[in-house]
Amino acid sequence: MPHFPDMTGGSVTAAQDEQQHEAAAAGLDEESARLLATLASNIRLFRSQRGMTRKNLAEQSGVSLPHLARLESSQGNVSVVVLGKVARALNQPLAKLFSESEQLSGDLALIVEFLRQQPANRLTEIREKLFSEFQPAAPARDKRIALIGLRGAGKSTVGRALAARLGRPFIELNEQIEREAGLSVQEIITLYGQAGYRRLEKRCLEELAVSQPEVVLATGGGIVVEPQTYQLLLGAFYTVWLRADPEVHFRRVMEQHDARIATPSHYREAMENIRNTLAAREHLGRMAALIIDTTPLTVDEVVEKIVEGTGGRQGSGA
Repeated sequence: MPHFPDMTGGSVTAAQDEQQHEAAAAGLDEESARLLATLASNIRLFRSQRGMTRKNLAEQSGVSLPHLARLESSQGNVSVVVLGKVARALNQPLAKLFSESEQLSGDLALIVEFLRQQPANRLTEIREKLFSEFQPAAPARDKRIALIGLRGAGKSTVGRALAARLGRPFIELNEQIEREAGLSVQEIITLYGQAGYRRLEKRCLEELAVSQPEVVLATGGGIVVEPQTYQLLLGAFYTVWLRADPEVHFRRVMEQHDARIATPSHYREAMENIRNTLAAREHLGRMAALIIDTTPLTVDEVVEKIVEGTGGRQGSGA
């Protein structure tokens, strides 16, 4: 059986192959076994990209933990209603849960097929050439700096220090979203789901790209998973990926007194979630203009690296 590329550009995993064999052994035909294995793999991938535990997904979708466990292990028949709930919670079209290859036509189909045939190590070069020719960076992009990364990477701390150094305003994108909606982020997700929150996120980013000629912006960790929003960010902002070792992420979040992981019993689950999310977003973070491992650095050292990366240009208020 041929191996199809997965959402991260690699091949179908050995775990997915094993699930296909198990499903086939349970009496399913080869096509059905492959369908269930693809479904399981995609749900795990989309969940990891969004930094969601299985419990988070259960809470947001209304699907029970045991049912999700069966979905993610390719077991049993699945109702369309249940899949619809899972897809909405992951902010993905239902069809994407089953996607091995997109159904496209015309020029787009040929372009996508060409890209699929390229080795993974050439895709970054191709993307940069496409963006530079057909989507030039916005004017004065270097004066709009956006920080991306998981919670605990140092976006807020570094962002405030960098803004003070450059004489630019500092904005937390999530705070901007909350002001726009008149609700907290958690309330937005509860009322309107991931899709509603992501629409607000994109709209606020579009407004900032126009209204803020000079700014330091700290984004939410999941912004890199939304292709349209992330493309806008990369084109209109000098984007810096702040990353750190999983243990450092955990320690920094603990220092923020996050009640969700503030007990030793949650350590293993939290660390597994951090590692999975980092791995699932690795290829997305590497699209940033500058990548900084904050693990061994002080805040001032990180700020200095960003200033050097943007050519040392300071804002008019500096």
